[in-house]
Amino acid sequence: MRLSETQKDQIINELKISAVRSSGPGGQNVNKVNTKIELRFNLNDTAVFTEAQKQRLGIKLKNRINADGVIVLFESSERSQLKNKQKAVAKLIELIEKALTRAKRRVKTKPTASSKLKRLEKKKQHSNKKQLRQRPDL
Repeated sequence: MRLSETQKDQIINELKISAVRSSGPGGQNVNKVNTKIELRFNLNDTAVFTEAQKQRLGIKLKNRINADGVIVLFESSERSQLKNKQKAVAKLIELIEKALTRAKRRVKTKPTASSKLKRLEKKKQHSNKKQLRQRPDL
């Protein structure tokens, strides 16, 4: 399910974003600048989704939701705080859209006549191959 622009804007307004010091290599920049983004979205208190949608998100994203019903994401791939913030927001919206999308139901199909014939021919060939490996009758 694609989110509308107004829904995306409401989600962005409800986000709690904080910047922390990033770990790993990076030299002096890492030691001085808070570039890592911690993004929190409270699923229980949001007004963007209906109760059914909240329930579906809770089930689909249960590994990313903490005990308080908050989705927590971290982003530290870029050296810029702004780029990390944009990436984290995009990641959250993508997660939500993917979780709200219903999987298409599989339509059962029957094997075609030619595929049945092919299968039977292969079985005959395999059987013949096995019979040729046996000792001859004398």
